[in-house]
Amino acid sequence: MNTIYDDTDFFNAYATMARSQKGLEAAGEWHQLKLLFPNLKGKSVLDLGCGYGWHCRYCVQKGAFKVLGIDASAKMIEQARKRNFDQAIEYKVCSIQNYAFPKNFWDFVISNLALHYVEDLEDIFEKIHGTLKPGGTFVLNIEHPVFTAGIDQDWTYGEDKKPKHWPIDNYFFSGPRQTHFLGSAVTKYHHTLTQILMGLIDNHFNLDAVIEARPPESMLYIASMKDELRRPMMLLVRATKKH
Repeated sequence: MNTIYDDTDFFNAYATMARSQKGLEAAGEWHQLKLLFPNLKGKSVLDLGCGYGWHCRYCVQKGAFKVLGIDASAKMIEQARKRNFDQAIEYKVCSIQNYAFPKNFWDFVISNLALHYVEDLEDIFEKIHGTLKPGGTFVLNIEHPVFTAGIDQDWTYGEDKKPKHWPIDNYFFSGPRQTHFLGSAVTKYHHTLTQILMGLIDNHFNLDAVIEARPPESMLYIASMKDELRRPMMLLVRATKKH
């Protein structure tokens, strides 16, 4: 599978990030995301784009009896098996688009920072709805449309080299956006807020929570975290499959 996360230089750069080294507690959005998780005792969980498997292990710790983590990157799955192994967790190299999505199978589906690599969100939302059991929960964290519509997904800098503004353009034109991330050229997909939220509603989900992620006070000593209060970077949503 062709994924930037299997490029050696990119993957090595990703491995230096705080969330890669320290896990969930180093993720600025985790204090809000974890509140969206349902009661997982005795539940089955599908993690779409599981990365290192941090969320998979958390779900097991919270009582899930079966967890499947899929990721298109073989390097990610290799790390997940090393770092977050558990007998209740299965890891599989598979893209979100190519997963079979068995009908009425999972109690909980989570996708964290993966769906902005997917072009056809409507198709994936429909498949997630189908694979959830009636009343099942879907929690997603996707890059915020203000972020994905950012020009080169970067700030405009002043003469002092400090961030001045976050410029956005072509907001209502969804589709591929070329950007630079961790020193590499990366293709992501921009989706408007309407496309994300109405995509869920149109595919028979109830919206339980919509949150624009912001870092906790405890992380504001980190210079880059203060800038995260100047524009939203991530959008967190909890949705429930209608019976």
